[in-house]
Amino acid sequence: MGRLWHFVQSVLGILFRHPVMGTSIIPILPDGRIVLIQRSDNRKWALPGGMVNWGETIETTLHRELKEETGLDITKIQRLVGVYSQPERDGRVHSICVVVQVDVAGVIDPQDANEVLDVKAFEPASIPIGNLSHDHDRQLQDYFSGATVLA
Repeated sequence: MGRLWHFVQSVLGILFRHPVMGTSIIPILPDGRIVLIQRSDNRKWALPGGMVNWGETIETTLHRELKEETGLDITKIQRLVGVYSQPERDGRVHSICVVVQVDVAGVIDPQDANEVLDVKAFEPASIPIGNLSHDHDRQLQDYFSGATVLA
């Protein structure tokens, strides 16, 4: 499977030669806990988020991805944490990721069982920093430091 994916990545890179746009969401519950998803592809914890669909705004993507992956609703968009564009940040494709902190409410009830194994609300001190998917360790560290990053 790994060879096939590498081939597909190579073909897509030759055809398009443009990164894809995506989002990561830092969802904060009213009690201050941060909601993470456990990804089905690598079984690691990660921030919810995903690719911006054709015709969508980033804001629309934030609402859609959060609902699909956690069942939660955005009550307020708080701040832009950063834009991450390092080509190696996601091993699947070169993607540019817009990271946004949001306040959320509702009941945790993921809609996408294909991508999400589990959803859990973590106290900030109990987040497994150092073992998150993609570059979500960096994104959360930047969030905790209060930085707004262009990387």
